[in-house]
Amino acid sequence: MLYYLFQYLNEMDVPGSGVFEYITFRTAASVIVSLLISMVFGKRIIAMLHRKQVGETVRDLGLDGQKTKQGTPTMGGLIILASILIPTLLFAKLDNIYIILMLISTVLLGAIGFVDDYIKVFKKNKEGLAGKFKVVGQVIVGLFVGSVLYFNDDVLVQRKVDVDQITENSIVVERANESPSQDYKWVQSKSMYTTIPFVKNNEFDYGKLIDWCCDNAMDWAWLVFIPIVIFIITAVSNGANMTDGLDGLATGTSAIIGVTLAVFAYVSGNTIFADYLNIMYIPHSGELVVFIGAFVGACVGFLWYNSYPAQVFMGDTGSLALGGIIAVFALAVRKELLIPVFCGVFLVENLSVMIQVAYFKYTKKKLGEGKRVFLMAPLHHHYQKKGYHESKIVSRFWIIGVMLAILSIVTLKLR
Repeated sequence: MLYYLFQYLNEMDVPGSGVFEYITFRTAASVIVSLLISMVFGKRIIAMLHRKQVGETVRDLGLDGQKTKQGTPTMGGLIILASILIPTLLFAKLDNIYIILMLISTVLLGAIGFVDDYIKVFKKNKEGLAGKFKVVGQVIVGLFVGSVLYFNDDVLVQRKVDVDQITENSIVVERANESPSQDYKWVQSKSMYTTIPFVKNNEFDYGKLIDWCCDNAMDWAWLVFIPIVIFIITAVSNGANMTDGLDGLATGTSAIIGVTLAVFAYVSGNTIFADYLNIMYIPHSGELVVFIGAFVGACVGFLWYNSYPAQVFMGDTGSLALGGIIAVFALAVRKELLIPVFCGVFLVENLSVMIQVAYFKYTKKKLGEGKRVFLMAPLHHHYQKKGYHESKIVSRFWIIGVMLAILSIVTLKLR
């Protein structure tokens, strides 16, 4: 909203108003406002949750310090959602298709988690929203995101193409800084290209998965792309939910991932960096940096109250939203195949549960007695059972998250 106000003021030659044209300035403002909302107003929201007796019901898992968390306010994800949405509405271009996509996705994902928490807290049903309804909600979000990314005319990519491969149907984008003698051109297309990490020719079109079946198969590529989108959003959203088991673990990990995604969005939306790094340029995607700035600010600000010992838990309102936002953002900047790397903590937490359950069922069927791979799943509880303090576990998981983030950023040049 403020962008359009300052745009008008800039046209009126008001000194200093032109600074809002810069994405870096609006991102910095977004981070600061997000931090202030989560830290200043977060305290009031926590007090309100206390008055409403919106406390966490803790199952007895035999873990150290577990009973002390009984009654800690939950549904703190409302703080995170407010800290993301308000700065984005203030500082981003609201007619940008990627900003619209992220805002609607955030609201939908937050609504799924809110309903789950509401049933747990106010309806006194520990199971919360039935799993099948959660999946239905995530499928709806996936259908929406996949449809927008595939069918919307504003979602385009520009790729470097060798001059001898350009056809008469290619849409060539001329740039002022290009040399007439260079052996490539930037070609704009609607194709669903994505990035394959650690591979030299690292661009892949999802349409290639079905181009063997018929001549016009590329027109039906959405039949492959949308199910992939649904799977990614569901997997990452549930991975974040699994990770939210120790004070500050999911919040800090999400902040680290957010910084990584900010780098991807900035270089993908900047023609100079895209040319230098030899990556695809995604028009208008640079505006996503403003959104992800608010995301990082919201996570860091919430960590003020969520770090050990936590004064508030985010609940499914926050964890499902955080994971889903990360997935949608990665899809928007065509980095979804890198998710197993920069979301490695989420992946390992998910896999630990799957391995534990599968092995227990297998051994129970074969031996008549179920055995376990880990002392407890998800993985962070395994280390709690081994006697590690939860703050040490969280710190080490953060360090691993930073290492994975650096590795992900390095893939921009390492291939």
